[in-house]
Amino acid sequence: MTKSVASSFSHIEVKKSSSFQLKLKSVLKAITLPVLLLIACEYLVRAGFIEPYLLPAPSSLWQTFLHLWQADLWMHVWTSTWRVFLGFFIGSALALMFAILVGLNKQVEAFLEPSFSAIKSIPSLAWIPLLLLWLGIDEASKITLIAIGAFFPTYTNTVAAIKGVDRKLIEVAQVYRLKYWQQVQQIILPAASPGILTGLRNSLSLAWMFMIAAELIAATQGIGYLLSDGRETSRPDIVILAIILLAVLGKFSDSIMKAIETWLLRWRDVFGT
Repeated sequence: MTKSVASSFSHIEVKKSSSFQLKLKSVLKAITLPVLLLIACEYLVRAGFIEPYLLPAPSSLWQTFLHLWQADLWMHVWTSTWRVFLGFFIGSALALMFAILVGLNKQVEAFLEPSFSAIKSIPSLAWIPLLLLWLGIDEASKITLIAIGAFFPTYTNTVAAIKGVDRKLIEVAQVYRLKYWQQVQQIILPAASPGILTGLRNSLSLAWMFMIAAELIAATQGIGYLLSDGRETSRPDIVILAIILLAVLGKFSDSIMKAIETWLLRWRDVFGT
């Protein structure tokens, strides 16, 4: 009995060790390319192959970060972040509402789908002059532009997910005599949830891109403003630092969405799907 217990503990320890090694290898692989790029940039700048006014040495970015942080960097980050999440919430909420209507009703689809398909093809920059004329240079125009960017990935993925629900599931619901909205609530939306959540993740990523377009014009705060200010003052270190901040914030927000997606779809592990 004692040997069996000891063997079980030993097996658990081996599995933990193996899992840790796999995670460590995964992390090392992920950071290999960024580290090599940083080393290459540092060498090329220090050796004089690239002028510092074109590309600053990576080691000098830390001083720029500290200087900006002591000023008002946190305010720029906060301003961009709340703009992104507010625009994402508004755009994705409207997208879910319209997508459910279009996905469930062919008559509604005939009215809305052609118009949405045409609007989806309009580039983000084309909206800016019109939004500035209608809403001015205040927050409303920026939030609206971000909401437009967040709308279409959620809308497109949700419609496709609803239409892709297995008809056998609906037939089972009819056998159990579920009412129409019971079928929607208990069968169709849960079955379509993987596609819906994928659309939400894509919408959040696109919201960050549209935020930059919104802040590059008529903004006094935000990461997009830092990009514009760095360009106008010939400060590539500020521009690169702003780009790094965007990458970090975008990755962090996507990780949050991925964790939410994993939690909401935990039923797939139970059913082995």
